[in-house]
Amino acid sequence: MTTETLRTVCNRDCPDACGLIATVEDGRLVALGGDPEHPVTKGFLCQRTSQYPATQNSPDRLTAPLLRKNGRLEPVSWEEALGFVAERLLAIRKESGPAAILHYRSGGSLGLLKSVVDYFWEQFGPVTVKSGDICSGAGDAAQETDFGDEESHDFFDLLNAKNILLWGKNPAISNVHLMPLLQQAKRQGARVLLVDPIHHKAAKLADRAILVRPGGDFDLAMGVAARLFETGGVDPDAAAFCQDFPAFRSLAASRSAADWARAADVGLEDVDAIADALRERPCSIQVGWGMGRRMNGSAIVRALDALGAVSGNLGIPGGGVSFYYKRRGPFDTSFLKKNPPRTIPEPLLGAGILAAEAPPIRAVWITAGNPVSMLPDSATVARALETRELVVVVDSFLTDTARRATVVFPTTTLVEDDDLLGAYGNHFLGASVPIVRPPAGVKSDLEVIQALAEEIDARRGKEREEELSAGRGEERISEKVRGTAREWKKRLLSRVEAAGVTLEMLERKSVRNPFAEKVLFEGHTFPTPSGKMNLVHTLPPVPPEEPGFPLWLFSNSTEKSQSSQWAAAEPDMLTATCHPAAANGFREGDVVRLESAIGSIRVTLKHDPAQRTDVVIVPKGGNYDRGNCANALIRARLTDAGEGAAYLDCRVRLVPA
Repeated sequence: MTTETLRTVCNRDCPDACGLIATVEDGRLVALGGDPEHPVTKGFLCQRTSQYPATQNSPDRLTAPLLRKNGRLEPVSWEEALGFVAERLLAIRKESGPAAILHYRSGGSLGLLKSVVDYFWEQFGPVTVKSGDICSGAGDAAQETDFGDEESHDFFDLLNAKNILLWGKNPAISNVHLMPLLQQAKRQGARVLLVDPIHHKAAKLADRAILVRPGGDFDLAMGVAARLFETGGVDPDAAAFCQDFPAFRSLAASRSAADWARAADVGLEDVDAIADALRERPCSIQVGWGMGRRMNGSAIVRALDALGAVSGNLGIPGGGVSFYYKRRGPFDTSFLKKNPPRTIPEPLLGAGILAAEAPPIRAVWITAGNPVSMLPDSATVARALETRELVVVVDSFLTDTARRATVVFPTTTLVEDDDLLGAYGNHFLGASVPIVRPPAGVKSDLEVIQALAEEIDARRGKEREEELSAGRGEERISEKVRGTAREWKKRLLSRVEAAGVTLEMLERKSVRNPFAEKVLFEGHTFPTPSGKMNLVHTLPPVPPEEPGFPLWLFSNSTEKSQSSQWAAAEPDMLTATCHPAAANGFREGDVVRLESAIGSIRVTLKHDPAQRTDVVIVPKGGNYDRGNCANALIRARLTDAGEGAAYLDCRVRLVPA
């Protein structure tokens, strides 16, 4: 038996982009651990990734293309599948134009080489693509509006903070490598305050946990702002570097701090605790991703940006408002034109496909995503895909989405990946390398698109000769996307290579982004048109009332699950957690129906007296075809900016099964 220990980088949708140490026996992955030399990973992984070998070695792994014949997906050769897809794509483009084709790419892999797939579809079309972002769209728009850029202080700058606000953030589950840093900051004397509508594991770390009303974060932030103005806690220079300062002050003063607190369903003492933390600089605001997934989500993040600004916590070590690290920023993707003829907001994908006209969407290609499970209103997404002429899914497993495909191309997994990664929870860059060989018959996303390009060029041979003779021929599309993964990596690294970061270096270890500043906005200069920070100064939208549905649904990541991926065997039925007083008389362990205005799922009930009495919590995503998908309950609605998904504005009730 040959045993090897090999290093790579995690490509999953997680902020950490961990360094991985893999144990491989005779070409088979047997264990995954954290890289002890990675400055953030420091030798440990989340449960979802440490248990990944079971997924890698699953007998359900796809190893051959599937083509729908007589209503069933049947294994076929690559030649047959590619020929079928190329013929249909060329016919649809000729008959209806490239806008009749939709390319949907999501975050199933965060590798930068997936941008070459985008490049192919630009060259073949350009085709219709998605706009917005289901996860971070609202927060992205907020920080770009407020600061003119979206970035964070250096990861380790948190150790300079005297106070840390975890606002809507659960690092114990969704940002696990932040936890040791928070613990170190506490040992150094920092205080941690947690603001969240639900009680979770990170509460054990907090000196104070504040259970705000679901969606009430804006009210709470305005109450804190009112208190800062009342008590002289505002930076005396704020009016000079903040646009719309008088309007923001008027908004905060439109209610008393006590009234804002009542609207947020917290005590005035909670408002004072946050105001005190901000006043005692430096204070770092760590912004979670969940609260942005509301109809007022962008306004909430803007309110937190405003608190950081007016309290004097911008531009200083240990301060800042951290929402996102610019993971794509250091890479050179200038080859992308980003010129689609049409876009469909990602949260409205199902309805958008069904409603598209002139031309209608006839074909859909799906990269690194499982939209039936991931997107709101799963039933409409499923129906939209089921009614297209051609749906192609590139995946390693037969997901809810793949089961609705015309063609499924099998692709590489986490440990077969050959790519570049940037983290969105720290500034480290890394290179993933294949540590096991993919099964025969499996291709990477890059190889799939290159093979399709070759097939398209072969079928266009005669047509292209006629175009060339007429003086209007185009370069073969296969030439445009040609290149090994390593060659494309070097192309993507051209910017950072000039700063001394080479591919060979990244293959040995993860390296900090050389362009990332340690502290943002020093001197209170901002890349906005005015050069000032823009303050929110209007009230956000309020979600409509839904009588008869008393509970707010929280569909969150768990230690064992992330969207439709589970660290171990997926349960036969999801568990729904709520306060005993919110259980509508049902006992713990009862099987009940969790019902919204658009759907329902069967769940096993769990009581938790630490929760608010107006919330119920289930795992994020799930399996739609098994009746375990929370998104089957959630309306497809947009956030107030950034075309994000208002996942958490879903009202539900518990009824007999």
